[in-house]
Amino acid sequence: MQDNAAASGKLPMLFSPIKLRSVTARNRIVASPMCQYRSEDGGPNDWQLAHLGRLAIGGCGIIFGEETAVEARGRKTYTCAGIYDDKHIAEYRRINDFLKANGATPAIQLGHSGRKGSCHDAIKDWAPLNAEDAIDGFEPWTAIGPSAVPQTPAHPLPRAMTEEDIAAVIQAFVDSAIRSEKAGYDIVEIHGAHGYLIHQFLSPLTNKRNDGYGGSRENRMRFALEVTKAVRAVWPDDKPLFYRVSAIDGPGGMWMIDDTIALAVALKDCGVDIVDCSAGGIVGSASKAQLPRLPGFNVPFSQRIRKEADIPTMAVGLITEGEQAERILQTGQADLIALARELMWYADWPAHMARQMGVNDHRFMPEGYAHRLQLRDHQATMPINQHTPENYEILSEWAGMTVTPD
Repeated sequence: MQDNAAASGKLPMLFSPIKLRSVTARNRIVASPMCQYRSEDGGPNDWQLAHLGRLAIGGCGIIFGEETAVEARGRKTYTCAGIYDDKHIAEYRRINDFLKANGATPAIQLGHSGRKGSCHDAIKDWAPLNAEDAIDGFEPWTAIGPSAVPQTPAHPLPRAMTEEDIAAVIQAFVDSAIRSEKAGYDIVEIHGAHGYLIHQFLSPLTNKRNDGYGGSRENRMRFALEVTKAVRAVWPDDKPLFYRVSAIDGPGGMWMIDDTIALAVALKDCGVDIVDCSAGGIVGSASKAQLPRLPGFNVPFSQRIRKEADIPTMAVGLITEGEQAERILQTGQADLIALARELMWYADWPAHMARQMGVNDHRFMPEGYAHRLQLRDHQATMPINQHTPENYEILSEWAGMTVTPD
């Protein structure tokens, strides 16, 4: 098809390259981290290669794997991803080499489950492991957190972290960042959201400490900032660092958007390049309504953080249409657009949205795909292939039967 946008001299922002330090992504469409619960001792396998590879073929600019634990006890489940062992480096590099060969920028999200560890996967609603599971080889482990506050009354009590534990987890983030660079990642994101360990330190609902890591907002932010500074110190200067926030805790929460803006200001000072704006993960007992999951429901958070903290942001959450994504970018509500479940459903979303918006949809496809698709488009313009009575007579003659338009 004709590249109308390119012919006009103006490419939509959604399909414009973006440079982050020395890394240039081919467009502003990001495959957000999507937990798959198919890893083997933390490492990826053919499932991840196929899952992420189809997103590169489909045209995404930046592709995150899944939330990846920095230590084995930092996984939620036995099947969660991890990068806590040097053996994982080659396993991830195999995937990243494929993504790069198909034009995408590989990214990794480093995280730690904290008190949300030692459970089943999403299909079993993250039910806690128990003695019966141990018989099947899935022995429960003692989760850790800022304080001995369980995830729910049904979950075991986590062990409150000592300062030695805190130092060990920070070092685990550092070691994992170093492995990530060796594995060929161009972007690292620190997962400070969704009720995982860093978020647990931030929220007064889960952080009941009375030392330098608890109490005031400044103290509760300390762990997040120490992790960020430590990762930035070992992550190459020419590669970008992202940080995912939960802009609010959730219903009954105590960590709110103004707190997140203050955190974002501090993260910028630590060398963070993009704040990835999500929400929720920790729920209190108050009756405040749940956040409505309307189209682009996290975009207002992204807009405020971008403006008030003066830092680039990424928006995620029910962004499903190209024009919708373009408006978010054009109005300055975000700098990157992240999709997750929409890409599971529609892996070629970038190419299809490009066509809808007048951009050559083949520009993001592999050469073998693009050649055949362009040939089909050309064939569709040939006189012999038009819907005319004469052509249906020819088809009927060849088929030996009367063929009519559907």
